[in-house]
Amino acid sequence: QVQLAESGGESVQVGGSLRLSCVASGSGFIFSKMCMAWFRQIPGKDREGVAIVDSDGPTHYVDSVKGRFTISRDTRDNTLYLQMNNLKVEDTAVYYCAADPRLVRTKIDDPEADSDFAFWGQGTQVTVTS
Repeated sequence: QVQLAESGGESVQVGGSLRLSCVASGSGFIFSKMCMAWFRQIPGKDREGVAIVDSDGPTHYVDSVKGRFTISRDTRDNTLYLQMNNLKVEDTAVYYCAADPRLVRTKIDDPEADSDFAFWGQGTQVTVTS
């Protein structure tokens, strides 16, 4: 079982930066080898993938955040990060951390990517204002 806890969401102005954190705890996984991702959801819309780190390390992003967002993980404290720079109003959403120890990789821009992950955090709200 994997428990995930996100933090770091807040209100920020257009062009600003935020760093989201997701701490993984529990048992039955090796953090450094676990496929993890960030998703986001706007009320009334489907959850969409944002960024992913494959179990073997490569990272991938959806086109809308490429060059602005960076996903990374710190194995010292089992924390996944999402550094978000040059934020736009359209980045406003609840951001979720997801993980699955059995998953090697998935296409983060696939509309069904969220179904590949068994474990989810509670979400953290990011609001970007103009």
